[in-house]
Amino acid sequence: MDQEHAMRRLLTPLAACAVLALVGCASPQKAPATADVAVSRNAVENAVSAGAAELAPAEITAARDKMVRANAALAARDYKLARELAIQAQADAKLAQSKANSAKATAAANALDADLRVLREEVERANAPSGTTSTQ
Repeated sequence: MDQEHAMRRLLTPLAACAVLALVGCASPQKAPATADVAVSRNAVENAVSAGAAELAPAEITAARDKMVRANAALAARDYKLARELAIQAQADAKLAQSKANSAKATAAANALDADLRVLREEVERANAPSGTTSTQ
């Protein structure tokens, strides 16, 4: 019976160490996953502020969907999946923001081209001779 008692005394701390080691392994994953989810949330908000909802709706919808799934994975303590989805959401949000910025730049360039065309026409009209008469 003394051997059994000694084994229990030895196994109890070993089991506790094993549990602590497992908990310790999970904790380092939680911090990066939580940080990635926060960064991705910020990226989605920036994309929306840039007009992605109107100018890149498919991309921002994909980013939002992945954010929801990342938050669910985080709540379920699936930190690896949460991190992967958060990184994908961030990439989708950056793409949406880039597309929105590109669409705005294209619209601005088109408006500038139209304004320049009008100015050229006005300059040509102003410089054209008012009465064209032929002298023979």
